[in-house]
Amino acid sequence: MSIIVNVTQGFARKRPFHLTTMLLCAMFLQGCKTANEAETTALVTVQAERPEIGEISEHIMADATLSPLAQAAISPKITAPVRTFYVQRGSKVKAGQLLAVLENRDLTAQEIDNRGQYSAAQAAFDMQTKAQVPEDYRRAELDVAQAEAQLNLQRDITASRKKLLQEGAIAGREYDTANAALVQAQASYESAQNRLMSLQKVSRAATIRQAEGQLSSAKGRYLSAQAQVSYSEIRSPISGVVTDRPLFPGETANSGNTLVTVMDTSALLAKVHLSQTATQRLTVGDEASVVMPGMDDPVPAKITLISPALDPGSTTVEVWLRIENGSGKYKSGTPVRASIKGRTVTQAIKVPLSAVLTDPDGSKSVMTVGADGTAHKRAVQLGINDGKDVEVTHGISGSETVIITGAYGLDEGTKVQIGKADEDKANGEKN
Repeated sequence: MSIIVNVTQGFARKRPFHLTTMLLCAMFLQGCKTANEAETTALVTVQAERPEIGEISEHIMADATLSPLAQAAISPKITAPVRTFYVQRGSKVKAGQLLAVLENRDLTAQEIDNRGQYSAAQAAFDMQTKAQVPEDYRRAELDVAQAEAQLNLQRDITASRKKLLQEGAIAGREYDTANAALVQAQASYESAQNRLMSLQKVSRAATIRQAEGQLSSAKGRYLSAQAQVSYSEIRSPISGVVTDRPLFPGETANSGNTLVTVMDTSALLAKVHLSQTATQRLTVGDEASVVMPGMDDPVPAKITLISPALDPGSTTVEVWLRIENGSGKYKSGTPVRASIKGRTVTQAIKVPLSAVLTDPDGSKSVMTVGADGTAHKRAVQLGINDGKDVEVTHGISGSETVIITGAYGLDEGTKVQIGKADEDKANGEKN
């Protein structure tokens, strides 16, 4: 009995040792598993690729609002009720087309009255210039001829009386009478001659000017009345589409207030403001494009104007982009994003714009993946961009693996693994 007891006691003494060993092994395995899991969770999944080397063209981006090629906000020069409208909103019109007529019966009557006065002034002018003045001139010439003949006759009579007086055939009184008649005839001749000269030099020209002045005054009043009537007829100065017509027939159109708005939308203009350095590389005719809301593809455009002067307020240069719109598909007033193609670099190191990080001091950098699987920060200098990729001029050689997604917030030396965002997300959902 004593031997059995001893064996049992010996076994009992050894049992705690085996339990302790088993517990230590379990704790060691659990620790290894936790370390492996920690190592796995420390890896950050990113998207990365090598930079592309190839051609890149600069794309200058700017916001703009589409405006019509031409626009006319037509307002009447007179205040009167609208008698008739000949167009509606959306009507296509041509330059010179009649759009509306205002009440103008009083103006028409005034035009008729002034036209009559003008016709009377024309008749008076013709009478004065073609009848009265020539007649006065001929009468003056006849008076001069008659006075000259009378003077010559009186000279002969006076000479004859003088001879008879010297011979003693007549009394001296008769000679004095003849001499006085000669003086009177001389005065009459000089008076007739002066009147003729006055008609030739002054009176004829003055009479014609007076007649012309009266005719011009009458014509001015007639043209003024005619213009007032024309102001009651509202015509379009441009070809285009009626975009606004706020009044209805019978309502009063006030002078200076817009009655009809016409826009030429056969082409639209996107007017953008760019820096002076950007516009120095642009020329009229360069290709461009605009992105419109609700449209998948960019719309082609061309530069039609580069302002020769800086805008005094913003010190920028205004550039016009023309977009053909013969079908009327695009609408004026639409906000767009314009892209203008600038200079091109043929052999450029390109990375996506999403790969570029902006540091607090404004400098640029990218994150690369080293051979050890850790992230490293590289300061870079950038060149032109096309809205999708950007040229890297300094900082990388093109052989590196650049993180294009997931670089934001990464610290230097962070362990990363390269994968695709969609796959990682799917794997996460499965786990």
